[in-house]
Amino acid sequence: MKLHFCSSSEEATLHFGRRLGTFLVPGIVVLLSGGLGTGKTLLTRGIGESLGTTRVRSPSFTLVNEYPTDKYTLVHADLYRLEPADVETLGLEDHIDGPEPCVLLVEWPERWENPPDLDVLEISIEATGETSRVFHVSSRGAKADAALRGLREKSRH
Repeated sequence: MKLHFCSSSEEATLHFGRRLGTFLVPGIVVLLSGGLGTGKTLLTRGIGESLGTTRVRSPSFTLVNEYPTDKYTLVHADLYRLEPADVETLGLEDHIDGPEPCVLLVEWPERWENPPDLDVLEISIEATGETSRVFHVSSRGAKADAALRGLREKSRH
C-alpha cells in the first residue's frame, strides 16, 4: 500500500506527523529516509505531539531517545553517524520485541542491515523546495497497513 503527501511548510510537516501519530500502534517500525534537513526529525516531533510529548529532539549524538507517553513509548533512533556494523550493537530489535510496548522510528535506515520485514512504514522524504516536501509512504504488515489505511481515509476528509 502506498500514499504520497505534499507539504508546503514546516507547519504542514508537523501537521502530517501529528495525523500519522494518531494511527501508529505498538509494534510498528517507521523507517524515515531522506537527505539532511528534509524534515525527518520534524515529522517525528509531530508524531510525538500527537502522543502528548513536546520533548522530541534529534538523537544525532545520543543515537536513541525514548519518550514515554500515556499510550506507549516512542523510540527515536538516528543512525546517520553509524556504520552498518555499529547499528547491530544498538539492539534496535530489543525495542521491537521487548516487554515495553513501543513504536520505533529510525532515521537513516539504510545503515541498518537487517531491518524488520513486517509492520513497517517506510517514509521517504523528497525536498522539492526550501520548505516544501513530498512524503512517499508505503507499508508492509497488518499493523502498518492499518495505519496507512487510516491515514489515507483521514487525508480524504
